This record gives sequence, C-alpha cells and structure tokens, in this order.
Amino acid sequence: MRRALLLLTLLVLALPFALVGAVFLALEDRPLVARPAALGPAQIERAKRILDDNDPRRLKPGAQRTVSLSQQDLDLLANYFASRYARGGAQIALQPGVATVAATAELPANPAGRFLNVRTTLRGTATLPRLEHVTVGRLPLPDWLANALLDRAWAKLRENEGVRAAADAVKKVGIADGRLELTFEWRADLPDRLRTALLPRAEQERLRPYQERLAELTRGGDRAAALSLADLASDLLRLAGERGGDADAAAENRAALFVLAVYTSGKGLASAVPAAADWPRPAARKLTLAGRVDFAQHFAISAALAAGAGGPFADAVGVYKEVDDSRRGSGFSFADIAADRAGTRFGETATASAASARKVQALARAGLRESDVMVAARDLPEAMPEAEFKRRFGGVDAPAYGRMIAAIDGRIAALPAYR
Repeated sequence: MRRALLLLTLLVLALPFALVGAVFLALEDRPLVARPAALGPAQIERAKRILDDNDPRRLKPGAQRTVSLSQQDLDLLANYFASRYARGGAQIALQPGVATVAATAELPANPAGRFLNVRTTLRGTATLPRLEHVTVGRLPLPDWLANALLDRAWAKLRENEGVRAAADAVKKVGIADGRLELTFEWRADLPDRLRTALLPRAEQERLRPYQERLAELTRGGDRAAALSLADLASDLLRLAGERGGDADAAAENRAALFVLAVYTSGKGLASAVPAAADWPRPAARKLTLAGRVDFAQHFAISAALAAGAGGPFADAVGVYKEVDDSRRGSGFSFADIAADRAGTRFGETATASAASARKVQALARAGLRESDVMVAARDLPEAMPEAEFKRRFGGVDAPAYGRMIAAIDGRIAALPAYR
C-alpha cells in the first residue's frame, strides 16, 4: 500500500514535467512547410469548371454525383486554407489508397517554438480516412491516440450546421490513381442548411443596419444622378464605427463591405440572405468610381472577397475575369486589374485586425475621397484581345506582366488609405 501510494505520488509530480517536455518536443523553431498560397486564374477556372460540371440545379433530390479532385487540386486547397487560417502551409501527395500530408501552423512567439509541424498518412476506408504514422514536431503519436483525437475533433466539427450538412451529403470518399473521389447525394435542404451555417442568424442581423442605411442613401436626391462608391463606403463604414467596439470592428467592416458589394453587383441582398426580402430595399442607382461603373464593381466585389476569403483569392478571381474577357469579352484590362487590386487592399486593410479596422473607420469619418482608395488608371492598357495581350505581355506568368502588376501595386501602396 505504501509503495503504491509512493508510485502514485511520483506520477502526479512527474506529470507536469512530462507535459512540458511533450510541448517542447511538439513545437519547433522552423516550419516544415513554407510556401506561398499561390492562386491564379487557372485555378479559379478549374474550380469554376468543377462547379459547373456538378451544378446542383441540374440534380434531383436523392441523385448522386462523384467529384474527382486531383493531387494538385487538393494540394492547392490545403495550402491556401493553412495559409489563410493558420498562417502556415500544407502539402498533400496521393498514392494508391493513401494520402501523405505535411502541414505547419504558426503560433505566437513562445519559448518552446513558433511552429506546430505535423506529418501523417491518411488511409482511405469505407467511412472516414484513418491516421497512420502521425508525428507532431519531434513527438510521435500512437495510431490509436491519433485516431481518438481525430474522432473527437470530427464530433466537435459536426456541431457546426454547415459541416454536418456537408457530411450528411457525402456518401463515400476514396483515394485512387492519384485522385480523391468524393461521392455526394444532393438534398433539397442542403443550400438552406449551408447558407444558415455560413451566415448564422446573428451575422444576418449584423447586415440589416447597413442595408437600411443603404436604402436611405440611395432613395434620396436625384435618382437619375450617379453616386460615388467612395461616398457610400464612407457612410457605411462610419456606421460600422458607431456600431462596433474594438472586438467587432473588423466584423462590422466586413458586413458593410458585403452589403455594398451585393448592391454594386446589381443583385438584391435577398439572393444571399432570404430574410432580407422583408428589409428596406435600396433604390437602383448608377454607382461609379473614378467616373466608371466597371471600376466601382471591380473595387467593391474585390474588397468584399478579400474581407471574407483573403487577398490571394480576390486577386485570382480578378485576373481570371480579365483573362476570360480577353478570350470572349471586352478584352484584358490592366485598368480593371488596378481596381480589383485596390479593392483587395481596401478589404484586407478594413478587416486585417482591430487596429487596422479602426483606422479605416477613422478615414471614413473624415470622408473617403476616391483618390484615397483608387489609383489613377487612365494610362493603363485596356481592351486587349487574348492574342494582343500575349504579344505585349506574354501571359499572366511572364516577366512583362509581373512588372506591370508590380507597378500597379506600387501606385496602390502610395495611396493615403494604405500608407
């Protein structure tokens, strides 16, 4: 009895030291994966093609469809999300029946190490993939413990309605021939469940004051007269400053930019938020930036995309649109790219942190001028068909194109709102 008590006492005393040792083994000073979140027009085009090929509007409830994702698709998505939400990176390699994963998350500065590095193998099963050979930093985890933690994390994730809705729709996940095959069953209630999860009721209500203010602003004065995007943004972001404290400054800015982008696109807010059908509706008005309707659209939509999904995604969407225009639209326009990138920078600045969000709100209180947020673009090449664009600039991966983008970014960085 005395020996058992002594052993128990030693275990209790040793446990804190063991935990500290595990932390120091798990954290490292260097990242395992350090790569930029590179998104380009080719990736956006690929994502659009996947969505078009599996358009749920063509499916009947109960119908099943299999989506095939290549190793490149998965690797790109994993790295983007790791960069966006963990300030790190990820790599995925597919082999028959298994996926090898390496990932890094950057942590706040601490004595143990700034990087959480994970290596593991995912083996496909009839249900969820199972973990094998998991190493966290220099700390190996037994398979049973790793999978117990995975099951616990999955159960926690399923508390989110969006995750639960998606998981309920997925019927099979398989890894074969260097591809991930995901079979899902379309359900009539899936769009509403995902919409509710992505934009919970509290967040929907956060949008309402901006919709109401926008209705007030657009119904007054001469409705035939054009409105400045900068003026509307100033009014909505001033409201964001009045509504949000330090903790909510970025969230309020994000809501204001979302409402403004939906209005600028010409679509009603009810298309994204059904409850908004009963809210006041803004009057249809011509909206311009630097005297152009297309600049207002490019800027506002890019700002909202950057605020919600990140700058690389917003920039990639903008370039994809111009490449598509060069093939069958109005032609490639570096002026439109400038509006896209200025909007992206504005959306990032408005939501990057509480301090950055408050800075934008302060600028709005003083009154945003168009020259504060949008570069001069009259001298930038426009309306180039694909052949001319490639002849002059070599394509979006060529040095000449890169120099033009760098010059545009230099102009944007010099604007008052981004200094």
